[in-house]
Amino acid sequence: MYQKIIQKLRDKYIAILGFGMEGKSTYSFIRKHLPNQKLAILDAVTIKYEPFKNDHNLEFVFGPTYLDNLDKYDLIIKTPGVSLIHQDTTLYKDKITSQLDLFLEVYKDQTIGVTGTKGKSTTTTLIYQILKEQGKDVYLLGNIGKAILDDIELFNKDSIMVIEMSALQLEYSKISPHIGIIVNLYQDHLDHAGSVKHYHENKLNILKYQTKNDIGIYASDNKYLKEYMKQNIYKSKLYTVSLNEQSDIYIKDNYVYLKDKQLYDINSNRTLKGDYNLENIMFVLFISELYNLDINKTKEIINNFKTLPHRLEKVGTYNDITYYDDAISTIPEATINAVKALGSVDTLIIGGMDRGVDNSELVKFLNDSNITNIICMPKTGHDIAKVLKRETIIVDTLDQAVKIAKEKTKINSICLMSPGASSYEYFKNYIEKGNKYQELVKNDN
Repeated sequence: MYQKIIQKLRDKYIAILGFGMEGKSTYSFIRKHLPNQKLAILDAVTIKYEPFKNDHNLEFVFGPTYLDNLDKYDLIIKTPGVSLIHQDTTLYKDKITSQLDLFLEVYKDQTIGVTGTKGKSTTTTLIYQILKEQGKDVYLLGNIGKAILDDIELFNKDSIMVIEMSALQLEYSKISPHIGIIVNLYQDHLDHAGSVKHYHENKLNILKYQTKNDIGIYASDNKYLKEYMKQNIYKSKLYTVSLNEQSDIYIKDNYVYLKDKQLYDINSNRTLKGDYNLENIMFVLFISELYNLDINKTKEIINNFKTLPHRLEKVGTYNDITYYDDAISTIPEATINAVKALGSVDTLIIGGMDRGVDNSELVKFLNDSNITNIICMPKTGHDIAKVLKRETIIVDTLDQAVKIAKEKTKINSICLMSPGASSYEYFKNYIEKGNKYQELVKNDN
C-alpha cells in the first residue's frame, strides 16, 4: 500500500523542510524508493550528514534565507519543528504536506490518532499496549518518538497504527484519521502558533476532515472543547468523555460507564494518579470496547501501566522525602493537576521559559494551597513569585532549587518538580531538565 506514497512523490521537485529526526526519516524513505529523484534539503542551520556525500541529486538551502522561494518546489514536506507563522504562504500553502498527511492518504482507515495539550503520550501508549497485549498487529508512531514512515514496509491491511499527533504535525493537515481523540485543550506552544486560537485550530484538524464514517472522541469537561463543539461543524460520529456529567463515557457510583455498561472501578489500585489520568484511562476503555477487547485484560494492563518518564514519575524516597519528576508539565494546568494528584506536596519547584501563557489560575491555586515551600526558577517562576500573596523562595538554577528542597522539605512528605512552563530556559527539552533533576535528587543521598 505504501507504494501509493511513492507514486505521489515520483517525478516531483521536493523540498524537505527541516532536517531533524523526521526530516532524516523522510530523506531515507525517498532515497530508498526513489534514489535518483531531485531533492532539496532546507534548514536554518548547516547540516552535515554522511549519506549526502554520494547523493548527486541533492541541493541545499541552509541559513537565514532557507524559507525564501518556497514556491518553486512542487511539494514541500514540512517537519513539525519548522514554524511558518511569520511567513506569507499564499503562493505555496497548497504544496505543503508532511509525513503524517502522506501516511493518512493511504492508511487513514487503520489509524487511531491522539492529540491534546497534556496526556496524549500516556493515552497513546496505553491504547497501543491494550491492543498489542491482546494480539493485534499494532504500531506506536508519531510525536511519541517514532517517525511515521520508518516502518511503513511492515504495515499490512490488518495493521492498526496508533499515532500521537502534535499541533505542529497537524498544522497543515488536510486529512484526519479514522479515529480521532482529543484528550484536552489548553494554552501552549504560543511561540510557534502565534495565538491560542491558531494552536487550537491545529489540534482540531484531527477531527476537521473526518467523514460520517469516522469516529471522534473528546473531553467534554474541557472548557475550550466544549465551546468548539457548539459550532457543530464536524461530520463524524462524536463521543464524549466526562468526569462530571452524563455523557457517552462517564462516572457513576465510582465506576466508569460506556452508555449503560459498567467498565472500570475508579478506586482500582492503579499507578496512574489523579483525575486527569483517570480521564486518559476513560479514552482507553472506549477503544477497548470499540475493538471488542477482553475488558478484564484491559483493566489489568491499565492498572499495571508504568508512568512514562518525567510524567509525575516517582524518583524515589531519600532521607524520608519522596521526590517526583513532572518535567513534562509545561503549562500551568499540568502543575495544578500534578499537585492535586499527589495530595501531600510540601515543596514545589516551578518555573521555565515564558511563552506568553496566562498563569493567573496557577497563581490563585498556589495562594490557596497548603504547599509550604514554593521554589521559583526563571523566568515564569520569578514572575509568579512577584504576584503571589505568600512567601516564596527565588533561585536561579535547578541545582539551587534541589539543594534548598532537600533542606526545607518536611520528612514523610513530597517534593515535586512541576515547572508549569517550557524547559528551554536552560535546557534542550523537558527530558534533559527531568534527567538533571533526578540526578541532583539522587546525589549525596
